[in-house]
Amino acid sequence: MPEPRAATRRRLSYPLHLHIAYLFVALITVYALINTFYQYQSTRQMLLTATESLFNQIGSQTVRTVEGIYTPALTVVDLLAQQHLMYAFDLDERLESLAYLTEALQSQPSLSAIYIGYENGDFFLVRKLTGAPLIGAAQPLPPGTAFLVQSLVDGDGAFLYYRRDLSLIEKRFAPGYRFDPRTRPWYLSAIGRPAHQISDPYLFFTTREVGTTLSRRTANGRSVVGADITLAALDTVLAKEKMTPGAVLGIVDGKGHVIAASNGQTLMREAGNHQVRQARVAELKQPVLERLIEPVFERGAAKTLSVGGQDWLGFAAPIPLRGGNALLLAVGAPQNELLLEAQRLRTRSLLIAITILLVAALAAYVISKLASRPLKALTEEAQQIRAMRFGRSAPITSFISEIDELAQAMALMKSTIHNFLDIGEAMAAEKRFEPLLARILEETTQIAQAKGGVIYLAGEHGELVPAQARLDDAALADPRALPTLTSSSDGVHPALIAAGGGSTLASLLTPTLNDWYGAFGRFDKPLTTISIPLKNRQDELVGVIFLLQDEKVLRYGVGRELITLVEALSGTAAVTIETQRLILEQKKLLESFIQLVAGAIDAKSPYTGGHCQRVPELTKMLARAACNASSGPFAGFALSDDDWEELHIAAWLHDCGKVTTPEYVVDKATKLETIYDRIHEVRMRFEVLKRDAEIAMLEAVAAGGDREALAARLREQWAELDDEFAFVAECNLGGEFMAPERVGRLQAIAARSWQRTLDDRLGISHDELLRKGDVPQTLPVTEPLLADRPEHRFPRSPRDALPEGHGFRMTVPELLYNRGELHNLAIGRGTLSDEDRYKINEHIVQTIVMLEKLPFPRHLRRVPEIAGGHHEKMDGKGYPKRLKRDEMSATARMMAIADIFEALTAVDRPYKKGKTLSQSIAIMSKMRDDAHIDPELFALFLNSGVYLDYARRYLRPEQIDDVDVARALG
Repeated sequence: MPEPRAATRRRLSYPLHLHIAYLFVALITVYALINTFYQYQSTRQMLLTATESLFNQIGSQTVRTVEGIYTPALTVVDLLAQQHLMYAFDLDERLESLAYLTEALQSQPSLSAIYIGYENGDFFLVRKLTGAPLIGAAQPLPPGTAFLVQSLVDGDGAFLYYRRDLSLIEKRFAPGYRFDPRTRPWYLSAIGRPAHQISDPYLFFTTREVGTTLSRRTANGRSVVGADITLAALDTVLAKEKMTPGAVLGIVDGKGHVIAASNGQTLMREAGNHQVRQARVAELKQPVLERLIEPVFERGAAKTLSVGGQDWLGFAAPIPLRGGNALLLAVGAPQNELLLEAQRLRTRSLLIAITILLVAALAAYVISKLASRPLKALTEEAQQIRAMRFGRSAPITSFISEIDELAQAMALMKSTIHNFLDIGEAMAAEKRFEPLLARILEETTQIAQAKGGVIYLAGEHGELVPAQARLDDAALADPRALPTLTSSSDGVHPALIAAGGGSTLASLLTPTLNDWYGAFGRFDKPLTTISIPLKNRQDELVGVIFLLQDEKVLRYGVGRELITLVEALSGTAAVTIETQRLILEQKKLLESFIQLVAGAIDAKSPYTGGHCQRVPELTKMLARAACNASSGPFAGFALSDDDWEELHIAAWLHDCGKVTTPEYVVDKATKLETIYDRIHEVRMRFEVLKRDAEIAMLEAVAAGGDREALAARLREQWAELDDEFAFVAECNLGGEFMAPERVGRLQAIAARSWQRTLDDRLGISHDELLRKGDVPQTLPVTEPLLADRPEHRFPRSPRDALPEGHGFRMTVPELLYNRGELHNLAIGRGTLSDEDRYKINEHIVQTIVMLEKLPFPRHLRRVPEIAGGHHEKMDGKGYPKRLKRDEMSATARMMAIADIFEALTAVDRPYKKGKTLSQSIAIMSKMRDDAHIDPELFALFLNSGVYLDYARRYLRPEQIDDVDVARALG
């Protein structure tokens, strides 16, 4: 299970192209943000600088506007102070200057009124009417009135209304007009001074406009000329110069009265008694103006201030007035409005940056995808290698040199690993030693790009024996044609040097090559050799891989790297060679043991002869016939090398259980034979009976009996005993079927008795003494001629029981052996009792038990089944497991046929003659009909001619007769 940290790393990992895309996006984002911020700051600073310049321009423009208002008005006042109007004493004389005065009013928009006050209290005023109502007028103005003349002569007041062309519309007398100019501030300030006098701005009573009054004493010093100047133009200037919707511009006098403002608010305020006054700054509800007119605010420079939670850019500058106190220009603009364009530019820049970012991200993704595609392919290639899949894949290339080099290295690594695995698989798959050496040499020469090579195996005395050789992709037919290398005669050979030290790289000249490797043919140029020692796990020399390399290959390659590559391969090759060598030696050792056991079994009893050696050959002949069959039931039958090895071992060991079968049972030629033939005891008893008869006859003669008659009687007794013994001896041979009458006669003969005078417990084994019982008989003892005694019965111990867990299904006799004389002589057919026959048949049980105890490799696991099935019958009545045909393998059924045919035809068994081919085939045909052997295999046995091939190799000529195959198959 992978570690949690590793799993976390895997969960947090992303493809390379995403990382590249992220990097590009991050870089572009940072660049866009920095660029946008820089542009914004630059634009902001530029706008703020421009605004400050604008503020200065507004200040300058306001000053110029004020100058434009005052200068012409002063000029008019100066001219009036010199004009003859100062000498006019009545209305008519004064009206003579009307045209001049109206012209002056019309030429100067800021002039509201021109007037003159005389020292006697008279007053003459010409006012330019703009359509606005006049405050304090008793009656409405006549329509079309452009100029109003107010006259006060000697206390008589009059109002004259003129059109623009100075035609009189109406004249109204005002008897109650009370006005004394001499009491007005403009008169008082100017009458005693020769210079111009300019009043502070104030609210005109008549027009409710803010303005100022210019006054000057006339040249004769007896009157004062004045002019009212409206400052409404300043409102226009301020409104015009308003740079943003939220900007605030104002002109304030030294007392805090608002002279002009850009917001269009009225500058009049109720003062009580129907009077009005100028508005103060605080009354305009413009906090920014209040801050700007504070004395602490720096004059003449734009400054940032915060008002009401909003940032403003403020500017305050004095406006000098002629003859009066300076006014203060205050300008304030919200920074968010001033920087609106900068913010728009920033927004546009951000939108452009986002657009570029999206395009760049897509481009970066595509480019990174293209750039990382080879890496992804390399990753997939690595995963394929990790999964041990080495199929052909398209070459991986990249425009990035490092990735391209990595792809080449990966391809080389894949090829190398693939070659190593192929070699490993080839070595693992090849089970034969000689082909294995050939494969190792072939693969090694291909990987090393060698011209040829030789595999030397280390001999017992340090010599190097050539085991495989090849040159120019062709194997040398007989590697033994190359000389064996010995240190005494070939000590300078690179392979011997490598065997004693390590890997060597050496050059062999042409004559040397021809001397050592002339078996390949003639060499016409020198070659470079690479010699790599092959060592096993114990660091013992197994052999040497000797490669013949074209020098130009090394010229373009790296010799040391090539040696390293071959060394890496040689380790696997050495272990494989050693392993296969050990396996081959072990197989040879096992084969020797197998043949030793089989030979011992055949040598143990002449009754089996060469059975264990001939059955394997016949079985394999039948198996080859089945493999070669192109039609019939065995058309698809095939055996692998492992199957052949399995069959070989099973056939050689099919009777290995006979080592446990006593020889006297296997070799029991007569019914009374055990370790010896007990017929001799029986014959001796008959001899005793004959002697007893003779002694009785002689005793009767001695007692006076008739000698001739007694002698005749003796001869009759002897003849009867001889006949009975001959019958017993005939029964012992087992050549005839024991019919009931023969068994009855045998029992009658057994009833004869003889006198035993010696203790039968003397000189016997302990086991036999136990079988006789504890109480000895009193001598002399009358014994029957033939008997089944207790000591003849050998009980079956638990260790002799049928082994469990193997599937054996055999009827087991009660006794292990029953050597009763009557019991054995009464055997119906043959010489074997039920106990003897079971003991012989038990060899196959022991065969299976013995073989199943052996730790056979996986591919040999069926050896016990094949070896132990040759006594089974197709109908399930065989032994030891009563298997039916479908429960047996084909090779086991083959061995059953081979075992029977060999037993029938064997000539080296002393108890029978070898049968001829026709006799054997006839018997086996009957067995086929009785479902004892496989009919299909028996047909193959005959049709393929296996029986005849075997007969020509192992049977005597007289046994080989004609066989009617068609009839046998019938």
